[in-house]
This record gives sequence, C-alpha cells and structure tokens, in this order.
Amino acid sequence: MENENENEKENIPEKFKGIVELIEKLNVVDLSELVKVLEKRFGVTAGIPMMAMQAGNGAVKENIAEEQTAFKVELKSVGENKIQVIKVVKDLLGIGLKEGKDFVDAAPKVIKEGIKKEEADEIKKKLEEAGATVEVK
Repeated sequence: MENENENEKENIPEKFKGIVELIEKLNVVDLSELVKVLEKRFGVTAGIPMMAMQAGNGAVKENIAEEQTAFKVELKSVGENKIQVIKVVKDLLGIGLKEGKDFVDAAPKVIKEGIKKEEADEIKKKLEEAGATVEVK
C-alpha cells in the first residue's frame, strides 16, 4: 500500500506538488469546504462518475448523471378557479375555449414537454397564479 502512495506522489507534476501537500494536510471538513469554494469559484463540479459492477458477468457499467436540459410541465389539478386555469391553458397552447376546457378536465395532463427550464418555470408560475397545481419534471 505504501508503494502505491509513493508511485502516486511520483506521478504528480512538479508544479502541483506543493498544492497537493497542502491539501493532504486538511481534515475532511476543511477539504469538503475547499471543494465547495472551488466549485463555486470556477463553475465546475468535482463529482466523479459512479462506476457500478453489473451483476453476473462482472462487466463495468458507467452511470453518469447528466444535467437535465429538457423539461415538461404537467397540470396536476385545476383547483377552485377552473375558468382562470382554462384561460391560461388556452393562451399557452393557442387553442379554443372548448379545447381548453377539455384539456383542463383531462388533468392530470402534460401541457408542454421538451422545453427549457425557464419556459417551464414561467408556465408553472402562470398556472399556479390561476389556482392550478402544476409539476415540472
């Protein structure tokens, strides 16, 4: 085990040895705090892709969590102001009054999907202001 640590130290570029030595002296709490500061300062994440052993044949499967870029907005329930919710749905989808009513009556129902987070949040805000219960997924 000690030989492994020696080999690892030999592989550290000279320009980073001092920094690595300082980091090695930190306790776990300080190290965690340092990681958070660096992540915030440089807009990066120190997360390491998780490796999982696949059952049976021992093959390695990589589980990399990807940041979600496409969202969907689902109308969960109408609430007490059904008419207001129908008006908002009608405007959002560009449909007629009857289609808006039919859509609202079919809740829970996805309103839009494959949209950016900002648009999903804006739709959710409008519907909640009208009294509906909405979920962004």
